[in-house]
Amino acid sequence: MNPARRTTAATATALVLATAGGLLSLTATPASAAVTCTSPVYKRQFFANTTFSGTPKKTDCDTAIDQDWGTGAPASGLPSNNFGVRWTVTRDFGSGGPFSLAASAQDGIRVYLDGVRKVDLWKNVSTTVKKTVNVTVPSGKHTLRVDFVNWSGTANVKFTYTPRTSADVDTVKPLAPTGASVTYDAATGKARLTWAKNKEMDLAGYRVYRRLKGTSFGSTPLATTTSVSYTDSTLPVTGEAYYYEVRAFDKAGNESAGTADQLVTTADRVAPGVPAGVEITDASEAGGLRVGWSAVAEAATYRVYRAASADGTYTLLGSTDQLSYRDASAAVRTKYYYRVSALDAAGNESARSTAVSGTRRDDTPPPAVTGVTVTPTEYGFEVRWDANPATDLASYVVRRGELWGDEEEQVCSLYPGFYVSADTTSYEYVTDPDGEESCFIVDAVDEAGNSSFKWTGEAQIVTATEFDMTPSVATPEGSPLTLDATGAEGDEGNRLTWYGLAEDAAEQAGGYRVYRWNPATSQYEKIAEPGPGAVEYFDTTAKRGTTSYYWVTAVSADGTESLPAGDSATTAP
Repeated sequence: MNPARRTTAATATALVLATAGGLLSLTATPASAAVTCTSPVYKRQFFANTTFSGTPKKTDCDTAIDQDWGTGAPASGLPSNNFGVRWTVTRDFGSGGPFSLAASAQDGIRVYLDGVRKVDLWKNVSTTVKKTVNVTVPSGKHTLRVDFVNWSGTANVKFTYTPRTSADVDTVKPLAPTGASVTYDAATGKARLTWAKNKEMDLAGYRVYRRLKGTSFGSTPLATTTSVSYTDSTLPVTGEAYYYEVRAFDKAGNESAGTADQLVTTADRVAPGVPAGVEITDASEAGGLRVGWSAVAEAATYRVYRAASADGTYTLLGSTDQLSYRDASAAVRTKYYYRVSALDAAGNESARSTAVSGTRRDDTPPPAVTGVTVTPTEYGFEVRWDANPATDLASYVVRRGELWGDEEEQVCSLYPGFYVSADTTSYEYVTDPDGEESCFIVDAVDEAGNSSFKWTGEAQIVTATEFDMTPSVATPEGSPLTLDATGAEGDEGNRLTWYGLAEDAAEQAGGYRVYRWNPATSQYEKIAEPGPGAVEYFDTTAKRGTTSYYWVTAVSADGTESLPAGDSATTAP
């Protein structure tokens, strides 16, 4: 409460000026006429009458209407009876709502809202009278006026206006806060929101909401505050966009609409995932060693690191936006270890992958094999060649083939080959000599698997014709038996197995007879008589380094032999 200030004599002094025509009398305007009071402070005017007529005797500002002058004058120069005091204030009530106007006075008091009388206690009384009324104030700016008069005796006055805040009475939402803005500090990753103070008299505070772009605001606020600013230090630094809005809420629990969304795009400090599936995808690529990996979400580029050992120092080889990288600097037959990291568009780098190792294969084939000779033998062919000078030679491959075409142009169609160790220069090629012409090559293969013939398509081709070891006596058809003969392995001799008759079949009651072709006599000669039920025989007397031809017959109880079944077995020396 501001007490009434005494008006000084100088304020009301009449000024008398001498003029040529006589005396001119001017009265100075009271200083109180220029008084302005900042809302919600009242402007208070004192009148020396009860009709509030004429010029106020004094004007000042009053923070509250709560005075007790007793039987004295309210201000210097005013009477102690028959005076009037008027308070006025124009303020912004925000969204408005239900208010309680409480007045008490001795003597008379009237309360007006926008010129409409709400309280009327206008009597000369001997005791203080009181009255409280409930009103609904619309939103926006409104003017309250309080008139008080004292006719005689004691003078006191009190007036308050307060919002009614119980939830069953106040259902009016506050106005949305205005002037919302946001600033973002990329260095700290914090966002600071500010807004203008709400005009609501029953304001309880503000709620700050945040949402990720593309989603909705949730029902739970990010923060609640009574301030007009908030600093969010919980933003993820992922490079994503977030929106904020601020809502006011009153003491009855009513919440306003939100402010316009305030956008913040965060700094991106989150690295992408670690590359997985890292492997050496090509160790024989011409000009290098290729490392590959699986795609990583949000990765813009990848970095490839190399070391000489798994736990050694990894140095950066290069970067790429592809899912593989060719290490052109890898030396042949040298083992390297690789790790890969992923980088996003903001430059955040992931941890490095687990290490994988690889050795660049030699992609230079050995020179072609020279000095190849092929000599027909009783077991097939003897193949010889010159030693290959390749320092990384791993093996030779001896390949036989058939000649296709006419005499003018022939092609050697090769069969799969036989691998021979690098420390030999000959091979005993076992086949059934039947007088056919064959072609041969010898290929050189190094430790990296490079083949001279595969790389160049060229090789020394040598042709040779087999001996014809075929018996001059043909094996008749119609035998009940089937014979399989295989060359000797070790000292057990050539193995003959047969089938076609059951153990108790009458056709073999007398056993079996085994014959071998003798080129010297040009006939099959009996070499063994296995008993009934026999199914195999080992010919340990067969000469090695030749081809042996066999017949097997079944013998019935009366000595009758079945037609023979035939086959051959070839052994190297």
